[in-house]
Amino acid sequence: MAAIVTRFPPSPTGALHLGGARTALFNWLYARRMGGRFIFRLEDTDVERSKQEYTDSIIEAMKWLGVDWDDGPFYQSKRTEIYLSFIEKLVQTGKAYYCTCSQQTLEEKREQALKTGGKPKYDGLCREKGLPKTADAVVRLKTPLAGKVVFDDAVKGTVAFSNEELDDLVICRSDGTPTYHLAVVVDDITMGVNTVIRGDDHLSNTPRQIHIYQALGEPLPLYAHVPMVLGPDKKRLSKRHGARSVLEYRDMGILPQALINFLVRLGWSCGDQEFFTANELKEKFNLESIGRSAGVFDPQKLLDINGDHIRAAKVEDLLDGFRTFASKQGLATKDDTFDLAVIETLKIRAKTLEEMAQKAAFYYTDKVDYEQKASEKFLTPQNRPVLEAVVEALDGLDVSDLKAQEAAFEKVMEKTGLGFGKIAQPVRVALTGSTASPGLFEMIAVLGGETTIRRINDTIGQIKA
Repeated sequence: MAAIVTRFPPSPTGALHLGGARTALFNWLYARRMGGRFIFRLEDTDVERSKQEYTDSIIEAMKWLGVDWDDGPFYQSKRTEIYLSFIEKLVQTGKAYYCTCSQQTLEEKREQALKTGGKPKYDGLCREKGLPKTADAVVRLKTPLAGKVVFDDAVKGTVAFSNEELDDLVICRSDGTPTYHLAVVVDDITMGVNTVIRGDDHLSNTPRQIHIYQALGEPLPLYAHVPMVLGPDKKRLSKRHGARSVLEYRDMGILPQALINFLVRLGWSCGDQEFFTANELKEKFNLESIGRSAGVFDPQKLLDINGDHIRAAKVEDLLDGFRTFASKQGLATKDDTFDLAVIETLKIRAKTLEEMAQKAAFYYTDKVDYEQKASEKFLTPQNRPVLEAVVEALDGLDVSDLKAQEAAFEKVMEKTGLGFGKIAQPVRVALTGSTASPGLFEMIAVLGGETTIRRINDTIGQIKA
């Protein structure tokens, strides 16, 4: 059996969005699972809409996701001579022909067909004329006039199209540029692609491309048309559903492994398992488990999965990302030891790196800003003796010893007659300005005894008697 070869061929007419990224992942994971090759190419023949900035952003997004390719990136714009040689072969073998029908003539034929209840398709006027190449001629493929195109799709099963529904496809424009269908087939043939995994919005393109394969006498690839990603309203996913480009998700603090996990699970399953690492997906991904119904985009589920991946990650692997978002928040991070300790206290409480940086702000400030409600409720004259007792208990203590901290707070509980919660909340507000924070002992250990005592004393000084 030949090695599996898949490909991902985006058009650089925009950024890489979720649907395209999922297609790339399916092809990449299947190639990795099967020990095959994954090819990356850019269909950049739309000169007006293709831009270098989009090419760069697509490549950047692929690299950020960790989707590595074995060959490429290839650019269709640099392969014109290859396409023209195949077009010439089709003409020479009588499988294609030159057509000189003008746009006006074609439009008139279309309107006439619609008036008489016919199909608005090319009627084959030039099909058997044997016309020579001229400046205004296009090249059309001779599509079979009867019968069906039938193929087995790895997701949809047996699919059939009637040839009577199709006309003679233009495969080369009058300016000498190949059309999309011709270029795609030639690329896949010359690059050895034998497995085409793509969105089912391409399903209607398949009979056209099969005709080109057959005209060239080439074997067909295995097709797998996967359902589209839809919004919660069951309509095609778009920005109105909150969907962003891949790099925008990076910039909001989503981890690449979480986005991969989320996208692959949109339409593919492996029992009841929800959490996957990229390596697990490389081992388990298959075509048989791709569902036939569309995946529904749920932004909250993405956040939940991202939170799971943050919790599962090593703090060292979160450090660079955390510092990036901390810098965006205007926070001056410190040495590795301190920053890693901060991350450790927050990783179970944040669903994005951006949220983690926001929650970390109190660690990197010299002056705590108290939330009004928290201050009014807990920084009261009645709690001043409590805070004073905590300072006394922590003075000279090695706060990195959590058991020593626990013993110190037990002494405060005995002295004040209050439960731990009644003591912890005013201390929490004094240290962070908020009633929500990491675990008190862990937080004090990171801040250190000197900073902890200074902040509590500053708070005591601001409490009105």
